Formats: sequence, C-alpha cells, structure tokens
Amino acid sequence: MSEPNIDSVNTYLMSLQDDIVRRLEAADGTTHFAREQIPGPGGGLSRPRVLEGGTEIEKAAVQFTHSVGAALPPAASERRPHLAGKPFQASAISLIVHPRNPYVPTTHANLRFFLVEGGGGDSWYFGGGFDLTPYYGFVDDARHWHRTAKAALEPFGDDLYPLFKRQCDEYFYLSHRNEPRGIGGLFFDDWNRDGFDQSFALAASVGDHFLPAYMPIFERRKGMDYGERERDFQLYRRGRYAEFNLAIDRGTRYGIQSGRRIESVLASLPPVAVWRYDWHPEPGTEEARLYDDFLKPRDWIDP
Repeated sequence: MSEPNIDSVNTYLMSLQDDIVRRLEAADGTTHFAREQIPGPGGGLSRPRVLEGGTEIEKAAVQFTHSVGAALPPAASERRPHLAGKPFQASAISLIVHPRNPYVPTTHANLRFFLVEGGGGDSWYFGGGFDLTPYYGFVDDARHWHRTAKAALEPFGDDLYPLFKRQCDEYFYLSHRNEPRGIGGLFFDDWNRDGFDQSFALAASVGDHFLPAYMPIFERRKGMDYGERERDFQLYRRGRYAEFNLAIDRGTRYGIQSGRRIESVLASLPPVAVWRYDWHPEPGTEEARLYDDFLKPRDWIDP
C-alpha cells in the first residue's frame, strides 16, 4: 500500500480536465474554452477552463485547482474539527455544463483530494461525484445515467452505489423549497477506505465514467426542437440551480473561504436565470410531471 501522493492525483485530474474539455468542444462544434494557467500562493496552481456562447453549450466551466494553505477553511474541516488549523494541500476538478437546448440536462461533476499535515491516520481523503439536473424527464436518460454510475463503483463493492446514490439525493436537495435539485447520481466525501491506492482508483473510476454517462444523453437530446415555453422553464429551473450553489453548496463556501479567485469559484453559475413569484406549472404538463414525479428519488436502474 503506497503513501498518499498528491502529484499523482494532480496528474490524473489535469488529464481528466483536458479530456472533458476536448469532448465538450467537439460536441459544441462552434467555440472553444478559454484556457488560463494561474500560479497560486505557496506553489499551488489554478487552470480555469470556461466556454461561453456556444451553439450547443451556453456555458461550461471545467476547473482544476491545486491549493496549498496554512489551515483548512471551515467548510472543509467542519466534519473533522481535529484537522482545523493544520497546513494542507488540496487538488480538485469541478465542472458544470449549462446546455442551450432545454431538453439537454445540466450536469455537474467534482473530484477532490485533501492532504493535511499532522492529521494522523485520517490526514487524507477523497470526495466527489456527479449529478444530473434535467428540465424535462426522460426515463431512458435517467436509466443510462444511473447504470453508468453504478458501473463506476462495481469493482469496489456492491454496497457503494446504493450508498453514494443516497448521499447524492440527500446532498443535492433544496431544503428551503423541499425540492430535489435533479435526479442525483453519486456523491461521496471523507473517503479513505482500504488505503490510498484503492481510494484513488475509486475516485478515478468515477471521473472516467463521467463522459460515458453524460455525452450520450447530450448527443441524443441536443437536436430536439424547442420553443419559448421550454426555454422559459429552463431559465426558471436554472434559478433553483443558482440558489443551491449560493445558499447550500459546500464547494462554493470552501472556495470563498479559502480566498480562491472569485471568478473561478462562481463560474458554475448559469449565464441566464429567472425567478417568478409563487409560480407553479399547469397541472398535467411535462413541466408539472418533472416536479410531481420525475425528480422524486427512486431506483433508476430498473424503473
């Protein structure tokens, strides 16, 4: 069993970032990600990648960050208070895709690794996952998404997909509205089971399964016809996405607390969103079905 190695994690995450950027650029076909490389304090590195105004992708951000700090921010140490105040390194990739077509779901993915000096036996851990936020529900898409998520974890134990799925359903939930954000996927945190090599392999498998989970859905739906009604509903639901990121998401709080470049921290927000006072979809419509049925957590493997 090898010791934790942040350099190998960095190499993997930057390679994954490059792969995802290439696939999304090819899928859009009309524009490219802006590419920056920004040295961080203490030897860290930020590699922002942001695409805006594409034909198929209205906005996407695929961010890699390696941070070096004197003390973990509260958002990262609140579940492990004994690690607070200790020097650390953190590496992460975080991405968001806001498609233009309302029939294509928004998606988010994240992988992160923390290495804390002087933290004892649990001085390192992985976290992350991916989730899907549809505006219109398609059972075939949800089934494919969750079957691919399950496949990512099968080499590591039969208990992990149900666990990570439940954690995803619980985390991506707007408690102030009593609404799920989407149909979930995978979410894990503070993970160091079975040592560094096995934990790293699990995190990498989650990362490697993101594109196979999302791109078939993207390609299947991006050519569907839509009108003003569908676009209006997409923008309304994007408001929920913004609410979650700003009011609930630990990753956003961590980025702000750690002093990271705010443009990178908030790059996940949608380019356009709307809010309407006390609006409800008309009963019997596809918009109502999303609320009344499709977003409710369930077994999507065999729905």
